[in-house]
Amino acid sequence: MEGHLSKFLQAMKKTVLHQIHQQSSLALLLRVTPILIISIITFLWHLGSIGLVDETEPLFAEAARQMLETGNWITPYFNGETRFDKPPLIYWLIAVGYQLLGVNEWAVRLPSALSAMGLTLFLFFVVNRYGRSPISSTPQLTQLRWSSFISAIALALAPLYFLWARVGVSDLLLTGCMGGSLLCFFMGYVHSQQESPPPFFRLGIPRDWYLGFYILTALAVLTKGPIGMVLPGFIILAFLFYQGNSWQVLKEMRLLSGIIIFLVITVPWHVLIIAENGQAYIDSFFGYHNVERFTDVVNDHSGPWYYYFLILLIGFAPLSIYLPSAIAQLKIWRRRFWCRQPRQEQFASFSFFWFIIIFGFFSIAVTKLPHYIIPSLPAAAALVGFYWSHYQQQSLSREFIITVGINIIFLLSLAVTFYFIPDLIGYDPAAPNLGDAYEATGLHWVGTSIWLIAAILLILGLIWKQYRRWLWGVNLGAMLLTFIFVLQPTFFLIDELRQQPLRELAQLEPQVRQGGEELIMIGMKKPSVVFYRQKNLEFFSDENSAIGYLMQQHPNESTLILTHPDKLKELRNHANEITALETKGAYALARFEPNFSQ
Repeated sequence: MEGHLSKFLQAMKKTVLHQIHQQSSLALLLRVTPILIISIITFLWHLGSIGLVDETEPLFAEAARQMLETGNWITPYFNGETRFDKPPLIYWLIAVGYQLLGVNEWAVRLPSALSAMGLTLFLFFVVNRYGRSPISSTPQLTQLRWSSFISAIALALAPLYFLWARVGVSDLLLTGCMGGSLLCFFMGYVHSQQESPPPFFRLGIPRDWYLGFYILTALAVLTKGPIGMVLPGFIILAFLFYQGNSWQVLKEMRLLSGIIIFLVITVPWHVLIIAENGQAYIDSFFGYHNVERFTDVVNDHSGPWYYYFLILLIGFAPLSIYLPSAIAQLKIWRRRFWCRQPRQEQFASFSFFWFIIIFGFFSIAVTKLPHYIIPSLPAAAALVGFYWSHYQQQSLSREFIITVGINIIFLLSLAVTFYFIPDLIGYDPAAPNLGDAYEATGLHWVGTSIWLIAAILLILGLIWKQYRRWLWGVNLGAMLLTFIFVLQPTFFLIDELRQQPLRELAQLEPQVRQGGEELIMIGMKKPSVVFYRQKNLEFFSDENSAIGYLMQQHPNESTLILTHPDKLKELRNHANEITALETKGAYALARFEPNFSQ
């Protein structure tokens, strides 16, 4: 097994070196360098400079910290309770980050950021080798160069992609593992074309790229559960059925051997956690967090049938405007045409099934959240890359002109939206003055200017025909400028108003604590406080439940309370004295001295 894994890594190295020899080193370097720079900016720049964002990110961060502290690497815990939401891989990687970098925000977010960067570069190299659509008559080398370059940059600058790449949760790790497994499958699919497949029931280690597919699929399952296996399986089966070579390819893949490898990686942890937690884990993870999320609304996360059309429009903006045309350009209904193509020219149709299966699967699912469709974005980026590479040397069609017109309207809409953002920001009890503070920064004017100028450049591009093939660059350039000059300052502003006060109060609490005083939180649940004080605490949704707890646990002892300042007034009927120790932002830290005889 170790030798075959080494062969897989050698195959990856060989693929990169082959491309370097096939194309001039300078040409490849000129395209890889801006992708690396943009990836460093969108994924790593200021990655650990702001605090953990409530409500979800601290759950992963603290569960990983408690794993490291307790030495229990099987069952994740948060605040003293089991956390069965996700399998362990994300916790393990964050915990390893803690050992290397210390317990901090960098370590929490690095697995997501590196997954995003790795998948972006892997997509570039695969498309750079096999990213030619036979629909286009553009010369092969020209199409490969442009499709790979545009695909990688479009992915790195997709808002939904880079936003989740900067958060310490499991979604980008899942996307990296799943996307990597699908790219490995296609590489194996191409490399096995000229070989005679072994008998289906003969066991043996799968060839290099197929081995990578099985390993990464297993890691996807250890990241987020069965979905890491189900989606790649659906995508590959749909693609092979369409191409009409399912049985041959399944034999090439050594499917039975691959299943054994998959089970060897995934089963041990599942056996151990079930042995440790029994039916509670099975019901929570498989029942509630997987089956029920698909068949019923969980945590009020519902949405209409067109929910992901809107998410994709914004989450893959601004090139999402071109995605329908990119899909239509493939003429996927021409099955005989695609079946006649050599495997190395089928990546465009493979990308179609990759995108449409994931998009359709989560559109059918009853529970809906924006980040569910992130694994479809690499395929969407590849499709848009094929589309724009077609127009590098081809005459521009009427459909293209119409789509650019829609693009201009969309950019003008973004400009208007940015202008009105201060008015669109809703009330947030964690940052009541966020709208006014945002308006004072003038960032809405910066965003408006960027997208207005981009719209004007698109209009000029339509007038000057020789520049029309560069309009994708205007879109992505505007997205990069928005990230640097609008979104990054916005992240810092939100952190300053929303999260920094909590961090400061969490750090102040040990200094003002007297004796064995307990800290409780009333009227809100902010998991980041648990992480920053590295100690469990009790959360209460209202004053009555908090008073009931204090009457039982601390009837004659003072208690520290973290809450909104107005909540303190409602506790005075049960107190001898409430001493406000510190108020920061929308939060107050106070000492409650009880008088339950009243």
